[in-house]
Amino acid sequence: MSVSEAPSLTDDIPSDGPDRVPLSFNQEFLRAFDKGDEEGPFGPRYTIVCGWRLTGPLDPAALRQALDDVVARHEALRTEIRRGDDAHQRIAPPGPARLDVRDLSGTAPGDRDLAAEELLNEVEAGPYPMSDLPLLRAVVGRFDERDAVLALMAHHTAVDEWSMRVVMRDLAARYAVRSGHDAELPEVPQYREYVAWERSGVDPQRLGRAQAYWREKLDGARMLGSKTDHPHSAGLPKLTGWRRFTFPADVTSAVQRIGKETRCSPFMVLLAAYVRFLQEKTGTDDVVIPTFSSGRGPARFHETVGSFFNFMPLRADLTGCDDFRDVVTRVRTSCVQAYSHDIPFGQVLQQAPELMLPVMQDDMALVAFQVFRSPFPSERGTAGELEYSVIRRHLLSQPVGGDIPDGAMWHLELDPGGEIIGSMAYNSNLFDPATIDDMVTEFGAALRRLVLPSGEEG
Repeated sequence: MSVSEAPSLTDDIPSDGPDRVPLSFNQEFLRAFDKGDEEGPFGPRYTIVCGWRLTGPLDPAALRQALDDVVARHEALRTEIRRGDDAHQRIAPPGPARLDVRDLSGTAPGDRDLAAEELLNEVEAGPYPMSDLPLLRAVVGRFDERDAVLALMAHHTAVDEWSMRVVMRDLAARYAVRSGHDAELPEVPQYREYVAWERSGVDPQRLGRAQAYWREKLDGARMLGSKTDHPHSAGLPKLTGWRRFTFPADVTSAVQRIGKETRCSPFMVLLAAYVRFLQEKTGTDDVVIPTFSSGRGPARFHETVGSFFNFMPLRADLTGCDDFRDVVTRVRTSCVQAYSHDIPFGQVLQQAPELMLPVMQDDMALVAFQVFRSPFPSERGTAGELEYSVIRRHLLSQPVGGDIPDGAMWHLELDPGGEIIGSMAYNSNLFDPATIDDMVTEFGAALRRLVLPSGEEG
């Protein structure tokens, strides 16, 4: 079967989508950081880039049409956000996604991993206006006829990291079909259906319990910020740098061991280490820091592509904690309670209007903490005769990358190879690279001291 004969997903797609879809609560949250069309979450650098290595014969024409199929399948990838007093979303008809193919045939086999990282950094550094639909693009770098790297880029208002994994799974399935093989995909609810569910006021009793929880939990709480190198009022040009690093395999093993012994996820153990680190650094026992939930609600939206993540404050009172296991227990309790009462952050703020006052000071900024876990147990697979695997070891730092709206953000992921792969994204108008280097070094030393048997507290 030729590419032109392969079944298309666009045949049953209406010529145009709904003209007016309300914003999600997440998109409304992002409006608080709106700085126009050239900066901030609606600017051209608020993007996510993920990479995969491809092994086997690659058909660029089939890949191009598979990309178009994915755009047709997921409305969020072709949705325009209109701001202003009458803010809403408008879903556009399917259109061709951009695919660039680069010739990297001069790269020696031993240099290809580094060249793949350099390509990902180049793609991530580029500006991609939110108005340029569809919001999904791809770049392929071909080392030879059977070895290539694929970079997928999408605007963060249309996707989150979970969504990018769904996009790749669906792209692989559609590439298989387009190259003459059989592949099936599950039915997928659209992001506008999630928005309708979110705004329907589902289960008022649950909402009331969640509001009461946050009102009590955050009574008197203040978000812990980090002192910046440059005040906001200095008006320095803003870019987002990415400092990438690893923590070694023995630390990963210790984190997993402690998690098993305390019935905690790796996220909880790593968060506990970070909370203890902040306690030691600031001298406060009442640590309130920002992280994220998936924000996806019912399981039926786990297949949906969209910007779901929800900003979430976590409060841990470490008073009386004698050792690190006590800290882990406190943090586990806070996490279980917070995630079981997850509601949009704007609604949390209504219960704790003074929570953000410290980080609104001219010389303070938020530093968020997250540990990413893929929705799929394995991130390698086949697409027809092509094999693909996610690039986790993206360790090349860069001065300009995907934007974060304000402050800095830790991002950690456990690599099946044993290490913890990390990055620290930071606004260059607020933080100097040397300060970020120090943060990474100091937290790495604290983590090692806390979790390894020879250095564990107590």
